[in-house]
Amino acid sequence: MVMMFKRALLGVVMISLGACSTLGPGADGNWVGYTESGEASYYADRHQNHKTASGERYQHAASTAAHKKMPFGTKVKVTNVANGKSVVVRINDRGPFVRGRIIDLSKSAFASIANLSAGVVKVKIEVVR
Repeated sequence: MVMMFKRALLGVVMISLGACSTLGPGADGNWVGYTESGEASYYADRHQNHKTASGERYQHAASTAAHKKMPFGTKVKVTNVANGKSVVVRINDRGPFVRGRIIDLSKSAFASIANLSAGVVKVKIEVVR
């Protein structure tokens, strides 16, 4: 009887932990208003037309981006802290996987907030939808 109780309790804990891992920063899983600061980079030319984690094909001209955890379809305002320029992108991929980088932008999105020759810029991101 005690063993069954322990197993049941362990099951409840495991389910609870699994449910929490899918939620966003808010207790209800809502990402709107979430902000983060760090570095942004952009996709290399070799990624053009390759599938993203969402199954879409990457296009330089699209306003899309990669983030490690945000749900696909999330709209994010990305602001270059050095010049104040911003762009709104849609999350459709996972990454970046380089320490300190918080978002990978499509080439056109990056170009709208910084010179491509910079390669990496400091940004603030805010979930808008």
